Amino acid sequence: MALSRTEIQKKSDQKRGIKSKGYKLPVDIIDLITELSSKTGKPQNKVIEDAILMYKNSL
Repeated sequence: MALSRTEIQKKSDQKRGIKSKGYKLPVDIIDLITELSSKTGKPQNKVIEDAILMYKNSL
C-alpha cells in the first residue's frame, strides 16, 4: 500500500528529528523575524533557532 503525502512527510520529519510547533506572537516580533531572515538570507525557522540557542547560552 502506498503512503499518503502526509504519512511520507511525517516519516521524514521523524527521521530528521523535526517537529512542527505553532505559536502566537506579537506582529512586531513576526515583522522582526521576517526582517532578520531577509537581512541574513536564513530561513525564518533558522533565525528563531539561532535566537533560542543564543538565549540559552547567555543564561
